[in-house]
Amino acid sequence: MTLPPDNHVHTEWSWDAVAGSMDGSCARALEQGLPSIAFTEHVDRTRWVLPTAAAARAEEDNRLGSDGRFDPPPFDVDGYFECVDRCRTRYPDLRILSGVELGEPHWFEEQTEGLLSSGAFDRVLGSLHSLALDGEPWVVDFVYGADALPQLDAADVVRSYLEEAERMIKTSGAFAVLAHIDYPVRFWPADQNGFDPSAYEEEFRSVLRALAGSGRALEVNTRVPLPPEIVRWWYEEGGDAVSFGSDAHAPDVVARGFADAAAMVEAQGFKPGRDLHDFWRRHSQ
Repeated sequence: MTLPPDNHVHTEWSWDAVAGSMDGSCARALEQGLPSIAFTEHVDRTRWVLPTAAAARAEEDNRLGSDGRFDPPPFDVDGYFECVDRCRTRYPDLRILSGVELGEPHWFEEQTEGLLSSGAFDRVLGSLHSLALDGEPWVVDFVYGADALPQLDAADVVRSYLEEAERMIKTSGAFAVLAHIDYPVRFWPADQNGFDPSAYEEEFRSVLRALAGSGRALEVNTRVPLPPEIVRWWYEEGGDAVSFGSDAHAPDVVARGFADAAAMVEAQGFKPGRDLHDFWRRHSQ
């Protein structure tokens, strides 16, 4: 089976991809037999409050502002596109798509419009990495921790995340694909029972219904396996398109888990689109 395109890959042009390589990721994509790859680099503007240990690491990396908040490094658009052009020349048998992963685009409408006004990006992902807790922005990676304030239990984190994701869909038209709807599951506390999506079915369905109504695609992110129930709910709520993304931050994990993910998505009612580079589309079961 031909694997689907990897529409969510980070390289050296993403501030957190310390092992990233656009050239290496292209080579890996060809090794895997991918029809195309999209380099969707991070565009983060939220200045997070960090717990003590994370703040200390950020300060060592000169990424902590004078107010103690994290300062996301800017995205070098010109350098990125020069690298894309070089890779397109070097790898003519691979379709290489440009892209960005917009963090909280509904919080930064003016800046987002300015970035996208060139119309040069082939894939635009909308991502929620943050929650506003008591008016302060916290990255979801740390909100389960003992030094995160205010304290939320795991269920509160997931419900708050899905509520904000729905708000992002309804208030921002900047993106075409909703990335990692299950992002909080990556950091699920070890002392909790395993994550059960059915406990949040109503909230997931509400997000998926809003996304389907907007005509956009749902990403199946393979960083952690997406529960098949969520893809089934996507189909039942009228979702039309599925995009696959490894969320790779290094070449060796491009297209990780894609064979299993593709089989799961097909079992829920989706199949390859019009051509090898398209999103997967719903079909009658």
